[in-house]
Amino acid sequence: MTHSRTLSALGLYRRMAGASIVAQLRYPGTFAIQAIGNFITTLLGFFGIWSLFRRFGSIAGWDIGTVAVLYGLVNVAFAVAETLGRGFEVFGGEYVRTGSFDRLLLRPRSTLILLLGHELRLRPIGRFLQGAFVLIAGLWLAPHVQWSAVLVLPLAIAGGAAMFLGVLIGQAALCFITVEGLEVVNVLTYGGVEAGQYPLTMFGRWLRRFITFVLPLAAVCYYPALFSLNHPDPLGVPTWIGALSPIAGFAFLGVMVLIWHRAVAGYVSSGS
Repeated sequence: MTHSRTLSALGLYRRMAGASIVAQLRYPGTFAIQAIGNFITTLLGFFGIWSLFRRFGSIAGWDIGTVAVLYGLVNVAFAVAETLGRGFEVFGGEYVRTGSFDRLLLRPRSTLILLLGHELRLRPIGRFLQGAFVLIAGLWLAPHVQWSAVLVLPLAIAGGAAMFLGVLIGQAALCFITVEGLEVVNVLTYGGVEAGQYPLTMFGRWLRRFITFVLPLAAVCYYPALFSLNHPDPLGVPTWIGALSPIAGFAFLGVMVLIWHRAVAGYVSSGS
């Protein structure tokens, strides 16, 4: 029974995602402009980092190749989460405030599946391609790339996407209290992307602990990059940790899903 329900949910999501893709590609010119604009915007962000290392060569033992791997990892992961999590990103304004969430509760399907199928947004493909390009360039430039990076980096991308998706789900769960999404949550999404582009040693102790043990950004980006590049951690953490740490991203997503289910169970309709 559970297996058939899972297949049914996946089939529903596939149909909803397909309809969303078809709708966005109905105007291919608009889609191309948005994707190219997204690519150029994020690429300009990397030029700032590139200019810094071009001027100074290396900073505290970090060169442009190593930092490019960090940059590519976090941007590819975030692009995947952006693509999947649009329904949770707009949840407060489009579902809670308008009362439309009541209609989702009447449907015999998981609200998580229905919101994931709200819109499979294609615009982040620009960020994805740009991040992938920088990641590959970083691996090419880095002096000591381990063959195991072929296995660890995809796991890190998946773990990072799970973590960012978890942030979006947590933001949506918070809307049951605040109605509208809080801008402060952007510190964990777009701010997390910015923080993940730089070595952990650049931040203060409290921030290092926060993005390691609360929001596991370092676990899905920093430590897998160190492991893949055979780069010793200046903070003394064993390099092999990076082979396992991306699992923290999936654990974070699991916690956010539990919080979501608790929030839905306590939801009281406004009656509007």
